[in-house]
Amino acid sequence: MSHRNASRRTLLTATAVAATALAAPSAAHAAGSGDRGRDRKLREIISRMSLEEKVGQLFVMHVYGHSATEPDQADIDANLSELGVRTAAEAVAKYHLGGIIYFGWAHNTRAPHQIADLSNGIQRAALTPEHPEQSPTSRVPLLISTDQEHGAVARVGIPATLLPGAMALGAAGSHSTARKAARIAGAELRALGIRQNYAPVADVNVNPANPVIGVRSFGSDPEAVAGLVAAQVKGYQGADIASTSKHFPGHGDTKDDSHSQLPYIHHTREQWETLDAPPFRAAVDAGIDSIMTAHIVVPALDPAEDPATLSHPILTGILREELGYDGVVVTDSLGMQGVRTKYGDDRVPVLALKAGVDQLLNPPKPEIAWNAVLQAVRDGELTEARLDVSLLRILRLKSKLDLFSDPYVTSRGVDRAVGTRAHLTAADRIADETTTLLLNEGGLLPLSRRTQRDVLVVGADPASPSGTTGPPTTVLGRELTDLGFTPTVLPTGTAPSAAKIAEAVAAAAGKDAVLVGTYNVGAGSAQIALVEALVATGVPVVALAIRNPYDVARVPSVGASLAAYCWTDVELRAAARVIAGRTEPQGRLPVPVQRADDPAQVLYPVGYGLTY
Repeated sequence: MSHRNASRRTLLTATAVAATALAAPSAAHAAGSGDRGRDRKLREIISRMSLEEKVGQLFVMHVYGHSATEPDQADIDANLSELGVRTAAEAVAKYHLGGIIYFGWAHNTRAPHQIADLSNGIQRAALTPEHPEQSPTSRVPLLISTDQEHGAVARVGIPATLLPGAMALGAAGSHSTARKAARIAGAELRALGIRQNYAPVADVNVNPANPVIGVRSFGSDPEAVAGLVAAQVKGYQGADIASTSKHFPGHGDTKDDSHSQLPYIHHTREQWETLDAPPFRAAVDAGIDSIMTAHIVVPALDPAEDPATLSHPILTGILREELGYDGVVVTDSLGMQGVRTKYGDDRVPVLALKAGVDQLLNPPKPEIAWNAVLQAVRDGELTEARLDVSLLRILRLKSKLDLFSDPYVTSRGVDRAVGTRAHLTAADRIADETTTLLLNEGGLLPLSRRTQRDVLVVGADPASPSGTTGPPTTVLGRELTDLGFTPTVLPTGTAPSAAKIAEAVAAAAGKDAVLVGTYNVGAGSAQIALVEALVATGVPVVALAIRNPYDVARVPSVGASLAAYCWTDVELRAAARVIAGRTEPQGRLPVPVQRADDPAQVLYPVGYGLTY
């Protein structure tokens, strides 16, 4: 076990690397970089658009329903309440939308063929208007997007291929593996008609208390994160979908969640350059198609303390001018509280455009936001010329993705790409590179099917992401059964009661080993009491952190400890194979694990990981 002393601020600088190799602005998105004929045609389209059409092209909204024209009644009611229309097709017509974002909770992503049909229906609504006299300029294909980061955030679920998330890939540490994962994910999204993915996360997670990023980040080392971000950008875009690095200028060092409040990041300009900037520079150099903003305040970058999404010094001064980026800039969801704290919903979209944004994502009150931008142009606060700049970027991206010539997808394409045996096998092989073994007292692991066959599986049962077929205990029990063990499964939850702890202790009697899945164990968590009670039985206890890898610091008395980085099936299956000795633990920590009682000390440094 390795120990080293470091203060919180020392960790920020100790993990930072010199940015000189990544400092040169990229010309990957220079406005005139090649196809002048294409730009001329796109400008002609823009010149014939009405003001209403121009405004609509800037918006990306969610709609409810599995179908563009025939959603369920509950989804019709939700659309009427939020959008003033019944269906996705009507939303496209009313707002002249440039994009739509898919969510599971909006009932957009039930099954692969349904998603493909929805995408085709949405494109038909844009390209074959209800009224024949409607101008051809209205017939611009939509850019359909989603958040398919994999791991903890995935909107398209099984039977699509679900891959390890960012921090798991950080534990693997392989650029080729990260690129392959993105190419697989991108190919499946493209087959579904989803052409813009809000991934990869480029935030450098240096704060273990970060409630919103965590395992969505590749890790805490800026250089390592930069390399993996660039690899995934190339993988996604090699699959002919738009990749989106997020959340600029960097959301990795915050203890607040921008969904519910406005976080402040107090890095100096120098710390930002060495810690937060490298992954975004790498993304720009790799030719990233779009970058998503963060609803955070960084006073060193904008003394006015506006959220970055609304900050001209950050988006235009730094991203556009200093980093040389001229691709599409999309806001994070405008429904998040972080961007609504300082200004009203009518001002936020206008200020975002003035700051340098191109796409306005998911406003909480779509009609207010759409009319606010329209009125800002009519009043002279925004000019049509300013809108035209963003429109050209957006239409360039649509043209690059061949949406003007090939906007539709096919059933055969779905069958050939989504959830194929080759993709699923590749996902398991990728996951085998990620599981990290942190503690193995006395060689407890791997468990033996001959002498440690009877295993009690207990632990947390967090809400299941799209990549799961059941609670973690169920998935682990099923996999251990397939591996020749005889597991007893007892979910105990993320906050086990005294009665549930007693039940687990009783169930441990006579068992050969106990496997307990822990989930973001904090100070005073009842999960600590559960683990300590199980250790006190004398039965060997194996702890598996199924989200953030910091749990080992809170439960150090176990015989063995591993990190899976998420509780999706693919990551849990990989962990079970390691526990059973079918595969070697290969992962290395992409973040440091500090002592629970003294965060100035590092228990396990970046790069730590045991093998058998």
